[in-house]
Amino acid sequence: MRVTVLVLLLIAILLLFATTVFSHHSFMSEFDLNKPVTLEGTVTRFVWMNPHALFNIDVMDRNGKVTNWTLETACPSALLNRGWSRKSLKAGDRITVEGYMAKNGTPMAATRAVTLASGQKLNADSDGIRP
Repeated sequence: MRVTVLVLLLIAILLLFATTVFSHHSFMSEFDLNKPVTLEGTVTRFVWMNPHALFNIDVMDRNGKVTNWTLETACPSALLNRGWSRKSLKAGDRITVEGYMAKNGTPMAATRAVTLASGQKLNADSDGIRP
């Protein structure tokens, strides 16, 4: 009985880690280092989660059309080491984002750096961004 419980517990732990490993992706599979982008906009959402923190910004083009972009950053623990916190971005903040566009052409990018309205620049390199 004790061995059965131990085996079931071990299987559950392995499944938990397998899900985390398979859900993570390579930077190079989604983003293109040859397509740098700089975006200026207003933060609409900031999600502090693993494996990558995400945020969205509304960006207005020259014709007045607003597009909501999704920006991916490094993991929260890496961001903490770079001076970020859960409160670094708030809805309504005006920011400038430097990053790399998604290969699939959607309004999504891997974030390299974020410049806040105060002028403070935060490193946000996602794994794999080392041009």
